[in-house]
Amino acid sequence: MSLSTALKREARSLGFDAVGIVRVSPGDPSSSTNDQSDTSSDDRTTSLPQRLFGRLTEWLRRDHHGTMAWMGRAPEKRADPRLVLPGCRSMISVGINYLTEHRANEQPGYGRIARYAWGKDYHKVLVGKLKQLEQFIHTVTPDAQTRSYVDTGPVMEKAWAEQAGLGWIGKHSNLVSAEHGSWLLLGEILTTLELEPDEPATDLCGSCTLCIQACPTKAIVEPYVVDATRCISYLTIELRGNADAISDDLQAGMGNRIFGCDDCLDVCPFNLRAEPTQESTFQPSRVTLAPTLNELSSMDESTFATMFQHSPIRRAKHQGLRRNVAIAQHNLTSSQTSRTVSSK
Repeated sequence: MSLSTALKREARSLGFDAVGIVRVSPGDPSSSTNDQSDTSSDDRTTSLPQRLFGRLTEWLRRDHHGTMAWMGRAPEKRADPRLVLPGCRSMISVGINYLTEHRANEQPGYGRIARYAWGKDYHKVLVGKLKQLEQFIHTVTPDAQTRSYVDTGPVMEKAWAEQAGLGWIGKHSNLVSAEHGSWLLLGEILTTLELEPDEPATDLCGSCTLCIQACPTKAIVEPYVVDATRCISYLTIELRGNADAISDDLQAGMGNRIFGCDDCLDVCPFNLRAEPTQESTFQPSRVTLAPTLNELSSMDESTFATMFQHSPIRRAKHQGLRRNVAIAQHNLTSSQTSRTVSSK
């Protein structure tokens, strides 16, 4: 059994639903992204780090990152794993399915939370499994160097996952798996090992534009390009400040979404065939599946800290969640008023 095969088998035994390997471009990393003469090109003669660097810098130039200043720090490092782990030759990309059989309560008076935040914090789940996989690598090949990340490292994980064959980046800029749809949480291990790579995934979006049409705030400004400053996930999670920080039209588009948004994922045809997860920690609680706006609006900071102690929702902070709830309540009142007026 090859080392690559053994690693994949171990990854699946640890509970990962998808695993693939991509070879990092050889050569001098200092020249891979510093030569910007053709980084905006998608020419397959250029290295993947060059192509990623070009896409990222163009996205930043258009200010699509909003207040996420960290996205603009050292973009060449984000595009090239060899600048993160010197001597990096391969990346092991993994994913865990987080889809559950539950449905959110869409009745008036309830908020909507993105599916990935229904259960416990996925970072802890994936980090624990990745550390075990790293330990397996070090046991088999003691001289190998590794570094693992879950969402927080300077790695463009979706692009590398696509190259590792886990799925393709859809027009909504999320990864789409033919087997698991868009319901994969990603992690990766950078390593100095030279492993056997998988074939990159093929883009199967075709002429479909359902995700673009479904976006409530028109954040998908063109296929495969999302303006984060219009995205509900950014507005409800990353953006700090009171409601005045969000324009009236974007507030209206938020509807009852108080943490993240699944609209572009819900309409994707590939998500119709996805099977529920086997990971118990992703099962929802009463609060995350059917959050009552009135209950959340009166929640103090201490209760917030206790209730969401092990939840990704902590990212929005107490002030941010209350702001989002207030906007959802305003939108509810506005829609009820409009229905009353139209019925007369």
